[in-house]
Amino acid sequence: MLDLGLLILRLVAGLTMAGHAVQKLFGWFGGHGVKGTADFFESIGIKPGVPMVALAGLSELVGGLLFAAGVWTAVGSALIIVTMLVAIFKVHGKNGFWVTEGGMEYNVLLIAVALAVAMTGPGAYTLF
Repeated sequence: MLDLGLLILRLVAGLTMAGHAVQKLFGWFGGHGVKGTADFFESIGIKPGVPMVALAGLSELVGGLLFAAGVWTAVGSALIIVTMLVAIFKVHGKNGFWVTEGGMEYNVLLIAVALAVAMTGPGAYTLF
């Protein structure tokens, strides 16, 4: 049951992270795409916007897919954690904890999930 639980956790968290990436990179799932996200990034001091969106989006996409697949889980976890730390420090931290106020609740949860899986391993059900 432990391995099945880890698989569910990895799939949900990793694919959610990859979903956030394609919002930034391609405008899918109601996202703003590179241009819209770059404008937002620049408005909060993350410059130059377009390359930083590409970096953030690729970190989320690669990290999320590695995490979901259970391949190079430590690398995937690190990419998720670093991306979420930037989100906390640049956007959500000043708004407190709760996501209803724009806070860091979601980011902290993803960091905890990524760290826990990195520390325990991905379980038996992995892509390779």
